[in-house]
Amino acid sequence: MTNKFAVIGLGLFGKSIAKSLANKGAEILAIDHDIHEVESIKDDVAYAVALDATDIKAIKAQNITDFDAVVVAIGENFEGLLMTTVLLIELGVKRVIARAANERQRIILEKLGVKEILSPEGTIGESVAEMLLNPDLKSYLKLPDTYQIIEVTLPTSLIGARVREIKLRENYNINLITVKRKFVEVKDGEEVEVEHVIGVPKPDSELLKGDQLLLMGKEIDFEKFFDVNK
Repeated sequence: MTNKFAVIGLGLFGKSIAKSLANKGAEILAIDHDIHEVESIKDDVAYAVALDATDIKAIKAQNITDFDAVVVAIGENFEGLLMTTVLLIELGVKRVIARAANERQRIILEKLGVKEILSPEGTIGESVAEMLLNPDLKSYLKLPDTYQIIEVTLPTSLIGARVREIKLRENYNINLITVKRKFVEVKDGEEVEVEHVIGVPKPDSELLKGDQLLLMGKEIDFEKFFDVNK
């Protein structure tokens, strides 16, 4: 089944995300208030529409709740980004991802309940596309010769498994670099969750719920890994 995403805000960052997703086979609705920006991308995506994303009637007319996720990539108008984000949340969009240009904006978005926040300075469109297509993917680094390093949440089907039982190299040609795990520690008299890297995993190391796996391999091998391990 084809993934469906909407991208609102077609500056350089929004266009990069929309085109990267479209190149990976996703169905994209690109939205901007500027008709010139819409015209510049209409041949690269399935649908491109010029409208005011803060207008509830206009946005509902696009059946926005049918999309797997909506990326709010509005850059210069933070008020517009906030209003659009709140509108999408109120409409019940399954997954809302918003752009934050600085730490202050990030804090405001977090207070609105946005769980996925993008920082354009440290993120490229292609990596955002990878994370949208696989919600368990937390970070992504492209390397030469089609290799990648990714951080991914341990799939539910592998909880409790030993490293040797997964047979990453034998079955998928993937290398496990390390595992990040959360521990409860006492700081200033309060219990807090702290994430630690547990070093190079041993064959008998048990993988636990919530573990983050740092993996290295090729895209085609990761696709096989994700298909097998849901």
